[in-house]
Amino acid sequence: MDQLLPNIHLYGQAWFGILWPIVWSLVKIILVVAPLMGCVAYLTLWERKAIGFIQIRHGANRVGYFGLLQPIADGVKLLLKEIVVPARANKALFVIAPVMTIMPSLVAWSVIPFGPEVALANIDAGLLFLMAITSMEVYGVIIAGWASNSKYAFLGAMRASAQMVSYEIAMGFALVIVLMVSGSLNLSDIVAAQSKGFGASHGFAMFSWNWLPLLPVFVVYVISGIAETNRHPFDVVEGESEIVAGHMVEYSGMSFAMFYLSEYANMILISIIASLLFLGGWASPVSFLDWIPGWIWLGMKTFVIVTLFIWVRASFPRYRYDQIMRLGWKVFIPLMLAYLLIVAAWMQLPTPWNIWN
Repeated sequence: MDQLLPNIHLYGQAWFGILWPIVWSLVKIILVVAPLMGCVAYLTLWERKAIGFIQIRHGANRVGYFGLLQPIADGVKLLLKEIVVPARANKALFVIAPVMTIMPSLVAWSVIPFGPEVALANIDAGLLFLMAITSMEVYGVIIAGWASNSKYAFLGAMRASAQMVSYEIAMGFALVIVLMVSGSLNLSDIVAAQSKGFGASHGFAMFSWNWLPLLPVFVVYVISGIAETNRHPFDVVEGESEIVAGHMVEYSGMSFAMFYLSEYANMILISIIASLLFLGGWASPVSFLDWIPGWIWLGMKTFVIVTLFIWVRASFPRYRYDQIMRLGWKVFIPLMLAYLLIVAAWMQLPTPWNIWN
């Protein structure tokens, strides 16, 4: 690999000249986005299969062997459906809203490392970039509800935006605590910091990962991630029995699909961030499994957390909206503030007690 990359750059510069940096950046973007879209499509199939298994029934199994062509069939169906724009809607904003919703889910992957120094942009402020870019999704939701010129869509957008902002605060405090113990905003450095400590030095790296000392933070982050993506049991935004389909009620065809895909892309994004911040990223849990490539470990950890999202959906009843807001503002935010002070005091203890020194 070390010899292959210089050859690629050499031939690329010969073919494209001064345009080669732009072409190479586009190639890397495609190498990240194309597999991501495939994962998003087949995550919908895995969700239907997993929920079917949990509820003792069959999942999708009619289109292709074992239902493997079902996501392709769903995509073709949505591509062929007409996109209907309400007569009195703000047409420009109506079209922009789905793009603003899915865009942050894709742009955030530019700083996600898949291995040591393996990222589109390995910037020092990667964690800050993630917090900034993912917070923009709420604007797409608000614009969708406003531009539709529908009271149902507007009410759904208000509920969705309030819920997303509420749980973003708890998630933000969780990221701040990880920043404190890691001493860096760089995601690669945060992963590297988890490979040090008593457990890692004795061949059991999993006991040096952040999930153990920061277990309450990890739990709050995952639950807040479920609420942030408007997933069940926090999906009152799209609670069809209450308020039709929320801010998406007036959308159809691929415009609706973009909202739908952004939800699943966010599930994968939140899961891989949790893997990087709390589960050691691409590091193996025990030293005798170090021969397995790091990107496989990262993929498996992400898959487990995504499956947890699905498991929760199949197991719990839907919360009322007031219960959702109470959990965010009266439980998670105070808990994160208290744990932030505990960790700050913990880090001031002498060396034997300060595990991050």
